[in-house]
Amino acid sequence: MQENIQQYLDKAQVLIEALPYIQRFNRKIIVVKYGGSAMVDEELKRQVIEDVTLLKLVGFKPIIVHGGGKEISRWVGKVGMEPQFINGLRITDTDTMEVVEMVLGKVNKSLVQLVEELGVRAIGISGKDGGLLKVDKKLSGGEDIGFVGEVKKVNAEILYDLLEKDFLPIVCPVGLDDEYNTYNINADDAACAIARAVQAEKLAFLTDIEGVYKDPDDPKTLISELRVEEAQELMKEGYIGGGMLPKLQNCIDAIENGVSRVHILDGRIAHCLLLEIFTNKGIGTAILGGEESRYYNGEQ
Repeated sequence: MQENIQQYLDKAQVLIEALPYIQRFNRKIIVVKYGGSAMVDEELKRQVIEDVTLLKLVGFKPIIVHGGGKEISRWVGKVGMEPQFINGLRITDTDTMEVVEMVLGKVNKSLVQLVEELGVRAIGISGKDGGLLKVDKKLSGGEDIGFVGEVKKVNAEILYDLLEKDFLPIVCPVGLDDEYNTYNINADDAACAIARAVQAEKLAFLTDIEGVYKDPDDPKTLISELRVEEAQELMKEGYIGGGMLPKLQNCIDAIENGVSRVHILDGRIAHCLLLEIFTNKGIGTAILGGEESRYYNGEQ
């Protein structure tokens, strides 16, 4: 009996620990960039959506921006085309763009369905809808990589309207240029642009790594908290490389443009969003600007 009571007390303690975070972020916008393995594994997918739905129900205003790279590559292969990349960016010709838009649309509506099943109203929109994401052509190291866009303008009013009406927006990273051509947008870039435009309190990246390491080959060097100046220093000194480099640069840009904090999380860990946002320990890397502190109840 005593053991049972302790279990309930432990649960109560978890809820109490979450209280200052719920108070701090009540009615605040949080942008979640959803990608990586957590999109492919059905169990993880459901857990991520449960996390975001819970955030919504306790008073946060979440916006999901999703990718679909692995699924796109699978479908590109299915139709007999060879996926091609330059500097980590997918070369997107007209035929590939057709597949990209089809797959992202399918992913978008599957996420809407999951959220609706959990009793929260969701609306899936593309960056083409209402001119949400206007883009210019993006070059990679001076090379033309086809219909890949760089976000130049976000029509934030659409998102504000949906949030005001109590919907959870789920954004598909496709946009239009000034001539109304369709462009694929890197989901990290789209999430950052949206977070800046809506002055999000938080931006969370779900990735396939545990966070930022000082030495990528040594798991013990995981950095749980990083100031912008420290992140810039690590980049300058050459500690950050590969796919983490543009991701970290995106994080810095977001904070310098009004986002309070950015989290890089391992989406392969069940309920990683809740663990990072509602507990004192956190599990990923939190990148902070100004005098921001990670914790809200005096514990550091």
